[in-house]
Amino acid sequence: MLEDVKNQSLQSQQQVIKRLQAIYKRQRIGHAYILDGPNGAGKEEIARYFTKLLLCMEPKENVPCETCNSCKRIQSGNHPNVMLIRPDGQDIKKDQMVNLIIKMTKKGYEEGRKVYVIANAERMNSSAANTLLKFLEEPEGNVTAILLTDSYTSILPTIQSRCQRIPLQPMNREGIMESIIQQGVTASMAATVTMMTVDAHAAYELAQEDSFVQKRKLVLKLVQAIEQQSQSEALLFIQTDWMPLMKEKSDCEQGIDLLLFAYRDIVAVKAGLQSTLAFPDQLEFFTRHSVKNAYSSLTVKIDAILQAKKRLHQNMNRTLLLEQLVLTMQEGLLFV
Repeated sequence: MLEDVKNQSLQSQQQVIKRLQAIYKRQRIGHAYILDGPNGAGKEEIARYFTKLLLCMEPKENVPCETCNSCKRIQSGNHPNVMLIRPDGQDIKKDQMVNLIIKMTKKGYEEGRKVYVIANAERMNSSAANTLLKFLEEPEGNVTAILLTDSYTSILPTIQSRCQRIPLQPMNREGIMESIIQQGVTASMAATVTMMTVDAHAAYELAQEDSFVQKRKLVLKLVQAIEQQSQSEALLFIQTDWMPLMKEKSDCEQGIDLLLFAYRDIVAVKAGLQSTLAFPDQLEFFTRHSVKNAYSSLTVKIDAILQAKKRLHQNMNRTLLLEQLVLTMQEGLLFV
């Protein structure tokens, strides 16, 4: 299954693969890249492929051989010149960046290029991002950075400006929906989980999680509270219903994402768009609210949700964050 996912990712991103091969062929290799694409689009597989190509001992026609010692060690995660950074908990921290820089600048490893990959790069805290920025401004030696993100706008503009952006191609959502529906997932749930990830296996697993099913229901109740209840009732909902289920930051982030998809559905319904909704079973409910809301009001609400998601990773109190979000969406005013 994992090998199938890997091959599917590479096949679906042929334009990106060809661009990376062209970079290698011209030997115009930059010191930093950002692979930008939705969750499940295959960013790590693409980064691993590019790393193999850069370090392969016997590349053929700008393709890594997959059989040399270097390719095999990269595939197994044991190449001494390659380092992968992931969030430690919810964030990527400064000490992770410091350790990375020490390794990338330390002598004594194998000769040749060094490559470091930062997964979920948008989750670097401010100290980590600024530490990385200094290294990007003054790179030492033959080092290439590959940053992976599904939220390019959350990356510091100063980091963006020092990296070559390589956007990944959108995946075929309808095809993924069909594949998991055939495995027993309802059409409405398939529509929702394929908005959360375009990885078919991850989407199926998400649909099986009771906690995610409860979050989906809770978000729809929150939409109802925002649109139909008073401020005091909506705030009470946050305290008594939302927070007990959304205990962790990752839970809250999922909830905010689902809320964003719900309001995008309302906009799509209002505009008469034919795209597949994230919540197709809520068409009648969303139609009623699309009539009540002007486009300007929906724009304010969506902007408020996007700001809330950004502030979630700034360690703001989550209860206060959601209360402010509800008030903003009900009053139509953005908190600055």
